[in-house]
Amino acid sequence: MILDIKENPDPVLRQKNAKIKDVPTPEIQTLILNMTETMHEAKGVGLAASQVGVNLRLCLIEVEEKLYVLVNPKITAKSRKKILSDEGCLSFPGIFLPISRAAQVQVRYLDQTGTAQKIKADGLLARALQHEIDHLDGVLFIDRIKKAQLKK
Repeated sequence: MILDIKENPDPVLRQKNAKIKDVPTPEIQTLILNMTETMHEAKGVGLAASQVGVNLRLCLIEVEEKLYVLVNPKITAKSRKKILSDEGCLSFPGIFLPISRAAQVQVRYLDQTGTAQKIKADGLLARALQHEIDHLDGVLFIDRIKKAQLKK
């Protein structure tokens, strides 16, 4: 089922999302399926539960035809090196802005079966992980723009 993607300034996008206590439950599995369909329909790289109005720490990322389902993800390490690159967001249709993000990240999370996982990522996957985990904390990509960039 395709879900409605919330767009800025919907207040749900600013909420800090609640940890998921039980994985897998039928409700969470259905949400994952619906979010996957929604992300594909919108041609997105990632989607956080908050973007479909659900206050849970769950996000999906699909890079190079590999789907990552991240339950309660947490960034445990970031490289000092930053990369400035244009970034978009399904909650800000048609807007792409230069955002500085860590070049590499390490993330711990549970997969859709409830198994603990750890991932080290760079490139698009690292950027998407930071973007989606920001969503789970109520942080939007526009919050990451440096004030100097806005004056241009």
